[in-house]
Amino acid sequence: MTGSREVAVALLHYPVVDRQGAVVTTAVTNLDVHDIARSAHTYGLSKFFVVHPVAAQRELVLRIRTHWVDGSGARRIPDRKPAMEIVRIVSSLDDVMADVGRNAELWATSAAPGGTLDVGHAREALGAAGPPVVILFGTGWGLAPEVHERSAHRLVGIRSPRVDGYNHLSVRAAAAITFDRLLGDSAV
Repeated sequence: MTGSREVAVALLHYPVVDRQGAVVTTAVTNLDVHDIARSAHTYGLSKFFVVHPVAAQRELVLRIRTHWVDGSGARRIPDRKPAMEIVRIVSSLDDVMADVGRNAELWATSAAPGGTLDVGHAREALGAAGPPVVILFGTGWGLAPEVHERSAHRLVGIRSPRVDGYNHLSVRAAAAITFDRLLGDSAV
């Protein structure tokens, strides 16, 4: 359950950065749509926004969603349908805000060190009354600086215990870990 506040998630394909730090648009990955939707639904998030400015990419996500909600996928694997029903396809972060509410808080994620909101305080905030929260994940090499600037908080990132510092999770894995840490029944 998500506590007292509505919690949604958005996966941005723009504006995100590439490994050199340039702002780019990335392509949709079918597995991201499936896996993040299933994780989001499992942890009680209200909506999963796939944000892409390119119409052809939004159409691809719509076809994927339709297959699992209304098509043969819904008949063959009905357990996938409820998760895919929370998928929303939009062209911008402004569209996300229009849907969830202009007063929603954006919580950015990043694999980079730092952050303004740790897990304990985030769990506490989600359990208290307040505006909706949209957890933002970026594709490519992460969210563009302009997205971080719009965000109320940046969650403290998932840290690798490895001595060599290797820390390169897929966005699907990072989302699942984040949802569990913020909304799961496990101890903090």
